[in-house]
Amino acid sequence: MTKYNARKTCLNGLIFDSKLEGDYFLMLKEKLVNGEIRAFELQPVFLLQDKFKKNGKTYRKIEYKADFKIVHNDGSIEIVDVKGFETPEFRLKRKLFEKRYPYTLTVVKYVKKYGGWITIDEYKKRKRDEKRGK
Repeated sequence: MTKYNARKTCLNGLIFDSKLEGDYFLMLKEKLVNGEIRAFELQPVFLLQDKFKKNGKTYRKIEYKADFKIVHNDGSIEIVDVKGFETPEFRLKRKLFEKRYPYTLTVVKYVKKYGGWITIDEYKKRKRDEKRGK
């Protein structure tokens, strides 16, 4: 179990950081078989900042490892991260990713109350609306 209470899960001989990530993988496999997507890739890595030297000190590069890269049937590319919640580190990496890459970055979570997979942004909006009584 990680510090965020996620349990590593093994599916089809692959290790996922959480059960939710494994569930999303199974959904993508089904979409691929049904021809709903062209392809997908696990844990693509994106360079956010090169390593550099300053005042004699070397700073390591900053990378972002997403959960999935999906190639849709129209050729568009979507990067998906499965999260229970956003950490401050992820929020920063998301901003750096959005500035550097043209791909759509979708952050999803599974919320049964809202019908299953939902984007984090939509989840936040619905929670705000519920607080306001909408």
